[in-house]
Amino acid sequence: MLSRLLSLFVLLLVGVGAFSAYRLLEASLAAEVYRNRLGELAADYEKLRDRYSQAVRRSAVTELLVEEGQLTVVIRTSDGELQSLASSFDPSKEIYVDYVVHEGRLWIRRLFDEDTPPGEGMLVDPRFVSVDWDAASNHYGKAAYRSLEEGRWVIDVTGDGSLGLTRRQPEERIRLEPPPPVRRYEPVDAAVQDALGALQPLEALRVLARQIAF
Repeated sequence: MLSRLLSLFVLLLVGVGAFSAYRLLEASLAAEVYRNRLGELAADYEKLRDRYSQAVRRSAVTELLVEEGQLTVVIRTSDGELQSLASSFDPSKEIYVDYVVHEGRLWIRRLFDEDTPPGEGMLVDPRFVSVDWDAASNHYGKAAYRSLEEGRWVIDVTGDGSLGLTRRQPEERIRLEPPPPVRRYEPVDAAVQDALGALQPLEALRVLARQIAF
């Protein structure tokens, strides 16, 4: 009877020891898997941060000058030269600045006011008198508009093609850039959001195999 109790006690100790060892191994594997996932998560967020930085970085692409009621458009061409183009439109009305995305870059196309049909507006770039919207390189058009007071108005663009129109001080230095690229950003992969999900058996087996190998 005593020997049987002793055997049961030994089996119990062995079972407790095996269970404890299993839990320690499971915890070790989980920690290693999560470390791997955190490394992948950090890399994914670094890519996301880079995408975001590119998307929000703004470049000045067009300047509108209003001096004594005269509206002038200032742009930098693809050759890097500044051009000033006088218009006949009344800046106190809503002024539309029309752009087209051509071969992945944002080009100014024409200028018109609220009383002028777009087709009768001032053509800034003669190449875009007509646009083949079915061509793969021409994705879409964009426009910025508002009425303008005296002074300098700068149109800028972010990496994803969002336009902004802001007033600047006369002495503020602005460098107009040639037509900037317009990028398309894919949404963040859902796997990034679930990077710390439940422990998967295959992950645990891979980690265990690496631990045994070392």
